[in-house]
Amino acid sequence: MTQSVKTLFLFAFVAVLIIGTGMVQSWNSALLILNMGLVSAVMALGVNLQWGIAGLFNVGVMGFVALGGLGVVLTSMPPVQEAWSAGGLRAIGALVIIAATVAASAYIWRNFRKAWLVAVVLIGGLILYRMVRDPGVAAIEAVNPAVSGYLGGLGLPVLFAWPVGGLLAAGGAWIIGKTALGLRSDYLAIATLGISEIIIAIMKNEDWLARGVKNVIGLPRPVAREIDLQNNPGFVEAAAGYGLDATTASTLYVKLSYSLLFAIVLVIVLVLAQLALKSPWGRMMRAIRDNEVSARAMGKDVTFRHLQVFILGSAICGVAGAMMTTLDGQLTPSSYQPLRYTFLIWVMVIVGGSGNNMGAILGGMIIWFLWVQVEPLGQGLMNILTAGMADGSALKEHLLDSVQHMRLLTMGLILLIVLRFSPRGLLPEK
Repeated sequence: MTQSVKTLFLFAFVAVLIIGTGMVQSWNSALLILNMGLVSAVMALGVNLQWGIAGLFNVGVMGFVALGGLGVVLTSMPPVQEAWSAGGLRAIGALVIIAATVAASAYIWRNFRKAWLVAVVLIGGLILYRMVRDPGVAAIEAVNPAVSGYLGGLGLPVLFAWPVGGLLAAGGAWIIGKTALGLRSDYLAIATLGISEIIIAIMKNEDWLARGVKNVIGLPRPVAREIDLQNNPGFVEAAAGYGLDATTASTLYVKLSYSLLFAIVLVIVLVLAQLALKSPWGRMMRAIRDNEVSARAMGKDVTFRHLQVFILGSAICGVAGAMMTTLDGQLTPSSYQPLRYTFLIWVMVIVGGSGNNMGAILGGMIIWFLWVQVEPLGQGLMNILTAGMADGSALKEHLLDSVQHMRLLTMGLILLIVLRFSPRGLLPEK
């Protein structure tokens, strides 16, 4: 079987799984799986750009996805005028102070190499930062904390927030890359994982920025709301023509609209990734991945190229994070967990085929389908296996309680099977 035929067959298999879900369970469930599968595929493309093409072991994907979600709040939510009046300028001024302090310290160290002077600038800048920040933040968070207590955003259309989320993640990647990309791969993994946890901790604790653990709900949407469609006589009449009630039809219409938007973004990212892969830049990145020593000997700036691809891959993850937050309609910092937003994405890339963009998309779709469906299917399987056991049996209760662990067990089994029989993934790099 040729690579093209195999690719077509595997994607047709994914389509059958999603259509089968719609026919057996519900079309709402099928479209929800499709939408999150498309978002996961975009994340997998970002990780594949870093690892599959450049060989960078980044396990801080969660942090960049969260920054993309934060970009939606900062861009699309309306500004809270009372909070801005109470302490907005002081909060922004504090950020300017800390940025100027870091820049001044770097300049002094680079040009004068005086550690004591750098320490004086850092300590002085930190004291000034807290003097300006603390009263401003306290004033912001005191403004109607039950429903706001933060600065809000710029009030722009939510579709603008998706590239802004990518830019925010790219900025974070630049800061992280300048400090961590000189590390060996295993140390880079530890550093990126730790920094992603720091990003989540900041989002949870800085209420003035995005309400922290209180969450931001009611985010603007790029598609119509279900209630508006249900109140539209023309839509209700059209739905009745297809034999659907207004509630079901409005839900399907909204999910299909998201599917179209997400598919457009995925196609754009895929086309750009393919062009990059087949360009001289892509060949150079693969050469660096395969042998850094030889690449340096040929005059390539390996550190700069690593920073380049690290920023690009993180920006793609940031766009995916913004898309996901828009779909959810809320930003919930406590929901960002490494298992879901880092390690599951890595499983998608490994299973699909590291270094192959189509493989990354395939892995994203298949693994997300299994992640969603394994638990209900596992529940049904356990009910069948325990049907003949006596009620109250310790073994029966244990087996039924173990259903919640089926996801982790299944992901591990899939990874082991794929690595055993297809070590380079379902669609390996050519």
